[in-house]
Amino acid sequence: MDKLDCIVIGAGPAGLSATLTLGRARRKVHIVDNGTNRNRVTQESHGFLTRDGIKPQQLKDIAMEQLKPYPSVSISKETVTEVYKDDQKDLFTVHTSNNKSYLAEKILLATGIQEEFSISQIKQYYGKSLFSCPYCDGWEHRDQPLAVIAENEAHITHLTKLVFNWSKDLIVFSNGHQLSNKLRNEFESKNIKVYTARIKNLHGENGNLESIELESGENIFRSGGFVVPSFYSPNKFAEQLNCQFDENGEIITDGDGRTTTNGVYIAGETEKAGPSSLIIAAAHGNKAAASINLDLTLERF
Repeated sequence: MDKLDCIVIGAGPAGLSATLTLGRARRKVHIVDNGTNRNRVTQESHGFLTRDGIKPQQLKDIAMEQLKPYPSVSISKETVTEVYKDDQKDLFTVHTSNNKSYLAEKILLATGIQEEFSISQIKQYYGKSLFSCPYCDGWEHRDQPLAVIAENEAHITHLTKLVFNWSKDLIVFSNGHQLSNKLRNEFESKNIKVYTARIKNLHGENGNLESIELESGENIFRSGGFVVPSFYSPNKFAEQLNCQFDENGEIITDGDGRTTTNGVYIAGETEKAGPSSLIIAAAHGNKAAASINLDLTLERF
């Protein structure tokens, strides 16, 4: 088995950016990806300088194409099933669902996170008329009749105040959760109506929201809106590699992508343990790759 300098797990903006940086540093790097990045449902990505409005898959295709000139970079489409470290040899072995194995000195975890919704129907509209990030999708839905769907008062407060910047035609749906009188009064002063009844159904076609039906029997017209998902890591690689976590469940790093396990690095939403913009994730990938290259340089010089 050939030994690689680094294996990058995940070909989102963080993993791709890191791979490009490592390829340009003449490092032998292999990137493994299974195509489950969470922005695959997104119609357009926004806020990435020079690429505003691009489809996420197109951005990924361009990045993959730009890796081709670097002969030390290789790519495979497969799912990583296990990662473990041989402490005696100080090397990592990565196994995949295709019964392949890779050996490397360094590992970069860039597998990101995934969303979960308390209302399962949201998935039918997510990425087309319901979104989680106003900075990413607020402009396209400015001045439209929008919903904020969230259950935690702090989340409702934060998201509603943000979305109000793009549309004053705003209704809050707390799905059975009561809000404090103080917050309700604050919203009412801005003509923001609040429905606390549980949501029975979402209506629309082809991912385009048309109305929100409540268990109370009311059916309120809305053309789109913003939601607060919960997020989780799709794998346990960091735990398998004995990376330490803080009290908030985030992987501890030195700020430059290095974890507490020597040779293991993280970038993008894996590092943040929450949603991130493409441009920030790409920057984190670049920074982690610089750390990997520096460590390899110092160890071998």
